[in-house]
Amino acid sequence: MIIRGNVSLKKYNSFGLEYVAKHMVITRTEKEAVSLFNGSVHLKRPTLIMGGGSNLLFTGDFNGTIIIPGFRGIKTEEKSDEFVIISAGAGVLWDKLVEWSVLNGYGGLENLSLIPGLVGAVPVQNIGAYGVEARTTIVKVKTISTHDGSVRFFTNDECGFDYRNSIFKNREKGNYLVTRVYFRLKTNPVPYLTYGTLKDEVTKLGEPSLKNIRQVVINIRRSKLPDPAVIGNAGSFFKNPVVDNNVADKLKKRFPGLPCYKDRQGSIKLAAGWMIEQCGWKGKRIGDAGVHEKQALVLVNHGKASGKDIFDISEKIGQSVLEKFGVSLEREVEIV
Repeated sequence: MIIRGNVSLKKYNSFGLEYVAKHMVITRTEKEAVSLFNGSVHLKRPTLIMGGGSNLLFTGDFNGTIIIPGFRGIKTEEKSDEFVIISAGAGVLWDKLVEWSVLNGYGGLENLSLIPGLVGAVPVQNIGAYGVEARTTIVKVKTISTHDGSVRFFTNDECGFDYRNSIFKNREKGNYLVTRVYFRLKTNPVPYLTYGTLKDEVTKLGEPSLKNIRQVVINIRRSKLPDPAVIGNAGSFFKNPVVDNNVADKLKKRFPGLPCYKDRQGSIKLAAGWMIEQCGWKGKRIGDAGVHEKQALVLVNHGKASGKDIFDISEKIGQSVLEKFGVSLEREVEIV
């Protein structure tokens, strides 16, 4: 266990914001994590469990303890002719796990390539991209209670997954530290290429293999999304609003160009980025806080923006979209 005090958070958040954490603990084993929460170690409250910092917006210093899971390792747990169960530690880089699954011929995660962050954040956020959500592959999640250090497994149903949401993000927020996530993947993969131009782009590379799908997703993401190492950002700042068919039909009549996507539950997702762009925000900046020039869903730090500067511009964007479309935007990024 690594315990540090007065830690600069600049390299721990993808916006590159210069704030300080009063305390930081990096747990390397589950045994260390149990001792952290069962009273064996004095823990300065409040606490914040953090992964790669790619989905957070700090608006000030954190005066409690930030806990970072350092659990490593990818394992094959079970395997049959059709499926394989694999598990990964919460501290494994998510894209490394996707790469590993593709190299081994296991299908299910390839559409989620190049999403930043650690495996531990995946069930919390229920990450998704190109028509696929993590919940379709997660079997169970191993956790440790932050109240008494007890170990608990959550089944897929118990995780309460929803669009970019789970019980770990709402009802049980802060109550459990994710240590390991178990995924059920296909040994005879069936590609999912119905989202946007994915099928056409994959066809240009040849067969719809896992490798080609992963490469196309990586190419698309790199062409649209800025690299946090170059310009501070947290990827998509807002969720795509989910509405029923009646609302979508009315909006389509008013705004024929509005992109809409039917999700697997039958609801309609509206393209938040398109609506933000129609409100004139794409490429706009206020001071050093701004909207990316290629993707209006992405808010960026041009250098010296504060967390409050970025938060304030997100509020202005939300108000613009509400006034023009009558649709409320929900932030995907967590405000701390």
